Amino acid sequence: MTEDFAARIGALAGVTVASVREAGTRHGFRHLTATLADGRAVFVKAAIVGGAAGAAGAFAAEANGLRWLARAGAVPVPAVLGADESTLVIELLPPGEPTPGAAREFGAALALMHAAGAPGLGAPWPGCIASLPLDNAPLQETGEASWGSWYAERRLVPYLTRARDGGALSAAEARPVEAVIEKIGALAGPPEPPSRIHGDLWSGNVLWPGGRGALIDPAAHGGHRETDLAMLALFGAPHLGQILRGYTETVPLADGWRSRVPLHQLHPLLVHTCLFGPAYAPQVTAAARQALRG
Repeated sequence: MTEDFAARIGALAGVTVASVREAGTRHGFRHLTATLADGRAVFVKAAIVGGAAGAAGAFAAEANGLRWLARAGAVPVPAVLGADESTLVIELLPPGEPTPGAAREFGAALALMHAAGAPGLGAPWPGCIASLPLDNAPLQETGEASWGSWYAERRLVPYLTRARDGGALSAAEARPVEAVIEKIGALAGPPEPPSRIHGDLWSGNVLWPGGRGALIDPAAHGGHRETDLAMLALFGAPHLGQILRGYTETVPLADGWRSRVPLHQLHPLLVHTCLFGPAYAPQVTAAARQALRG
């Protein structure tokens, strides 16, 4: 089986493969590492036959997102060596450990990446988050849509519907989220131009090669910069205080941003509820209630 992967990886990378090793599975995708004949190490995601649907879209979205984030020239991302409907081949980043200083530098670089901006909300490619589709389309309305309206329609409504229809959220648990959607205009904060965001920035998607923060596995799109910072806080990024310090020293955040953290965390919590079931329902309702108070 690894021989088949070696041929596929070599064709995408344009270099013969010296060795391939299994590295596990996640979200219905097979993970491998490989060494190319020229000595470069690569990381590979491959579709599992009969596994997650939409693999072709997932690999294209990740490749597009990595290239787009790289163009900001701010935070390191792995180079994309090749992608097709069944396989994604990217540079394998070496391991490393975060330090307070590196975290502060990462925060500053993240602020610059966000400041590179986006032409609009969403992205010109269909998105994917974990194994779920992510609608990156603009809203079909006259004039430029506000971030709040876009977030409600493209990030909250689809996953609330999926979680409720799938039985992961009860009608009572869904009601606070419905209230957030109804009041989104008052909760979204002051208007900002679209930022170039990672879109799935939990701590596991920040690596520290050579002690410098780098990004992997994006759900990249034009969105709100507070979304990335709220995601870092959701599952406990190392040295978060230093990340925030580096960020705000580089580009200040809008007044009241801390009170909007639960609003931005609501989408990833709904995604987790869709993926893993009702265990996340209490966090969803708690975040929605906090967002309403904010």
